[in-house]
Amino acid sequence: MQTIWLSGAEWLAVLRIGLGLWWLESWRHKDKKGWFERGTGIAWAADVAGKHRWGFVRTGFEKVVSPRPKAMAYIVVYAELALGLGLVVGLLTPIALIGGLLLNLLYLVLMVHDWAEQGQNAMMALISLVALLAMSWQTWSLDDVMGLFL
Repeated sequence: MQTIWLSGAEWLAVLRIGLGLWWLESWRHKDKKGWFERGTGIAWAADVAGKHRWGFVRTGFEKVVSPRPKAMAYIVVYAELALGLGLVVGLLTPIALIGGLLLNLLYLVLMVHDWAEQGQNAMMALISLVALLAMSWQTWSLDDVMGLFL
């Protein structure tokens, strides 16, 4: 493979790190006080799920998220932080990539009506898949330094 400036493996690491920075930005810009104290994030998602055209989304939200809104708020917010940190430093990278892919797919299904959100989630999911299948943790990662996931 011929590339410009960096090797192919280094470009894949850049892609992985960029995805991690994207997750960190998702975490940074969230109104944590609103999410944790007022439940704004989960209330918004409940409203979206309640009007969803697919019944399984409404039912799933009611069974999994609605009974535990505070815990789910913490899970969502800190999952984005953990994904970002894991991808930027390359720690437990395959797990972070699979987790991010699943979270983006959940966001895609929930927000099927919101085209502005769909582009971001589709691209993040695609990057996760490429970074996973190309084993992007082989360069510039703690996983590589520690000999994990060879």
